Amino acid sequence: MSLSHITMIDFPPHIEAELRIQLGKLLPETRIETRIANSPQSIEGKDGLILIWDSMTSPALVRRLFDSAPQANVVILTDNGNGERAADLMHLGAMDYRLIPVPDDVLEIYIRKSGHQSALAQQASAQRPAPEDTKNIFVTEDIETRRLLDRVALIAPSNASVLVIGESGTGKERLSRFVHACSSRKDENFIAINCAAIPEGVLEAELFGHEKGAFTGATSARPGKFELAHEGTLLLDEITEMPVHLQAKLLRVLQEGEVDRLGGSKPVKIDVRVIATSNRNITQAVQEGAFRQDLYYRLNVVTIQLPPLRERKGDILPLAGHFLQRFSDMYRRRAPALSDEAVGNLEYYPWPGNARELENCMHRAFLMAVDEPVRPEHLCLEALSPQVTTDLRQSGEAVAAGLSIRDMERALIEKTLVHVKGNRTEAAQLLGISIRTLRNKLHAYESGMSLAE
Repeated sequence: MSLSHITMIDFPPHIEAELRIQLGKLLPETRIETRIANSPQSIEGKDGLILIWDSMTSPALVRRLFDSAPQANVVILTDNGNGERAADLMHLGAMDYRLIPVPDDVLEIYIRKSGHQSALAQQASAQRPAPEDTKNIFVTEDIETRRLLDRVALIAPSNASVLVIGESGTGKERLSRFVHACSSRKDENFIAINCAAIPEGVLEAELFGHEKGAFTGATSARPGKFELAHEGTLLLDEITEMPVHLQAKLLRVLQEGEVDRLGGSKPVKIDVRVIATSNRNITQAVQEGAFRQDLYYRLNVVTIQLPPLRERKGDILPLAGHFLQRFSDMYRRRAPALSDEAVGNLEYYPWPGNARELENCMHRAFLMAVDEPVRPEHLCLEALSPQVTTDLRQSGEAVAAGLSIRDMERALIEKTLVHVKGNRTEAAQLLGISIRTLRNKLHAYESGMSLAE
């Protein structure tokens, strides 16, 4: 049981002294550092254990830590628990929120878990390519998505099949390319084939190849995608759209490591890492007989669930900026900035088409916003409801004549929540109200009720 270091932040002197003695008995060789939250000295969060004394600024500090190190091991300690703030901090990713004194056996659990997590984080970091090599593969600043990528980096070096599940447009192919980039096969071919986009009669030849004369029009032998991906990675996009009779042949290829070309006389040995994606419920497809159960088990060695964009709010603006820069390079003119009103629209919009819809939206905005910032009318987000559009207008900096106090209050609360990325505790602090009052007001807005004066 060991850790590289332990960092204690903002502890009262007498509690810090007692905790140092307790930790020193458990880990006599471990360095224990003291920091204050607003210290100009950076707080190392990539490994070790971070203990934070709870205060009103704890959520902001925890968010900053996780922004720089999504896998940080953080425990919040206090002598006067606040249940609502505890819920917010745990939601942000803190390992625990606990009253002092902390028993030795509980501290040992924190130490063991932190040591394990730190080792995994270091291994994931070692597997991931340099940032400049992956910045255009999968763009994210969302904390949970960055944690997901760290977990992906851990399994990438293996030869295990990977199944990526997610809605259309979430970036399943991008995530598959990230797996390939983190694997030992990164210098070999990455071949992708969309099982839904190729006619059934052609798909078999595309996957497995064919010999000359195998069918009408086969004037020469041709290797299939499996052979082209030899020693590399093959992406079977939307695999649930593959006909059932081809699924049986695919299963044999995965089990035997060899393919039979159409019209061929002997099998061809292959070494391929297979990644499959689907936007459907595969278990339901299995129950309905549309997808073979044995193939599902073969592919389902590692499953990655990629959340939709509406659940990755932290990725909306980084992706928007990424797409604008891409179109800037394409059209060779400077990318326009996003106005505050446009930012509000982007963050409120539900993005049913996910990142693909956002890319198209940014393409349209880039073309329309010539020599000026992107405004809401450039986005053309028709799906915004009249109520949401009204709310967005009201959340601007200007105060419109005739706007009620209640509407101004709502606009201020919603704009503050956007500013703090949805953290209610921090929003309540900035607004000067209790977290309970904030929750009541938000519940009233959601239900359409008015609060009693």
